[in-house]
Amino acid sequence: MRIIDSALEYRKAGFSVIPMSAKDKRPMIGWAEFQKRLPDESEIRSWWGKNPTAMVGIVTGTLSGLTVIDTDSKEAVEAIEQNIGDSIEIPVAGTPGGGQHYYFAHNPLFQTKAGVFSHCDIRSDGGCIVCPPSVNSEGKQYIWLNDSLSKDSLPPMPQSLIEMLSQSHSQRATSREHININNINNKHSLEETGHFTGQGVLFNNGRRDDDLFHLANHLVKSGMPESEIFKYLEYIMHSWGEYDEKWINAKIQSALKRQERRERNLWQEIREWVLSSNGHFLSSDVQNCLVLTNRQEKKNLSECLSNLVKEGLIERVDNRNGCFRRIEINYEIINFLGVTDSVVDLKMPFGEEKKIKIMPKNIIVVAGTPNSGKTAYLLNIVALNMHAHDIYYFSSEMGALEMRDRLGKFELPLEYWKFTPIERASDFADVVRPDAINIIDYMEISDEFYKVSGYIKQIFDKLRSGIAIIALQKNKGNDYGLGGMRSLEKPRLYLSMEDNKIKIVKGKNWADSRINPNGMELQYKLIDGCKFIEISGWKKSDS
Repeated sequence: MRIIDSALEYRKAGFSVIPMSAKDKRPMIGWAEFQKRLPDESEIRSWWGKNPTAMVGIVTGTLSGLTVIDTDSKEAVEAIEQNIGDSIEIPVAGTPGGGQHYYFAHNPLFQTKAGVFSHCDIRSDGGCIVCPPSVNSEGKQYIWLNDSLSKDSLPPMPQSLIEMLSQSHSQRATSREHININNINNKHSLEETGHFTGQGVLFNNGRRDDDLFHLANHLVKSGMPESEIFKYLEYIMHSWGEYDEKWINAKIQSALKRQERRERNLWQEIREWVLSSNGHFLSSDVQNCLVLTNRQEKKNLSECLSNLVKEGLIERVDNRNGCFRRIEINYEIINFLGVTDSVVDLKMPFGEEKKIKIMPKNIIVVAGTPNSGKTAYLLNIVALNMHAHDIYYFSSEMGALEMRDRLGKFELPLEYWKFTPIERASDFADVVRPDAINIIDYMEISDEFYKVSGYIKQIFDKLRSGIAIIALQKNKGNDYGLGGMRSLEKPRLYLSMEDNKIKIVKGKNWADSRINPNGMELQYKLIDGCKFIEISGWKKSDS
């Protein structure tokens, strides 16, 4: 689902939605009023129309009826889960950094507060939270670890969690000490470990059920066999002068079910990470990204990757230990019978469209040396086509003032220009319009030039009926832009500009089947940075 579609769904469910920056997780608008009223659909469409890669945020607090516990470490996650009853079903989201967000019905006892304890914040009145399926600037996604969010899915915050958050538990909640079972009746020994965080004397009347479950939960997480856990709980109950086998078994089974949910959620998180990856990856990449630290988590990772191999979703690479590749199983059948004879009616500065047919989803590359007239060439394409097509012009160099000056040289009224200029220097595939004319001036590559073909393919994959015209820098005397011959793979028309000469390096779909345009050149003169004058017509080069 697209981010904007998710934003609209959250709004329909009664949550106050705002756009959040994928780089720093900050609201991209003034959002004070949306703590008091819900945005309407037109506002949401406008926000994501301007910023299609924005993450979706929900304003927490009274209006949305929402209080969220935001954890960003394994220790904080464990501290929160120790204080959530085993019977509570709660929406939980996994974050790109390995943390988790716990969604509760609004609790008026809490305001938004950072650092309630180490790596744990509260988002309530005065706050907001990033929601799935948002993707951050590194391409990593927020995901639901169980059911998605709805008003009906929000439980009240349990009393044990309220008590825990109401105190200062920074040291206890992040402690990694182990339980000393020989001191099981020692109140201070247990509380200092941070595994029992309720108030009052441990295992006292009124709290024995919760404390027994907490102990069972911790021992299950440690990997202790079920029969041994039974013996420890049996020992505790005997110390009270009581014995109830059903009670013990109930606590153990609840702890085992919680561990099963944790492992199931971890498997889902691993699966989501792997299926959103591109190219090769290492198991250590998954481990580090999801912050998998203990032996059981690493074992689950290994088992999950093995299952994904069996499912045919990934494969091992060159028998290298821990190295995998995602198998691209998506494809689109070419319906050659249902297609119409469609040619994009695109006018070009030197009549190139009379030599090469421009078709939907085509890529055109214009490779030129500095000051060869690439920008003038692209702006002429805008001038020739802007009243027949939707044109989006992505500029990596020009600001508003320079753009106005360049357009002013065309001797056309500024109000005559009808296109959408956008300042952009990278990640063009994220913003190209699939059904429009997209002009990229220019694709900046400072190193790793071999990646050019991959960037061009990403843009190609986003196109439907539209096209993309991409400018590349090139070195003098070379027909190809930076990236060399690899930049030739996807374009159907590849032009080279240098020393007042333009050359058709590659033209795939000939307008006249009898005339091969490849290698044709045309001499021109550029006047005032905007006007091209032909010195000679198209002809085959002498070389």
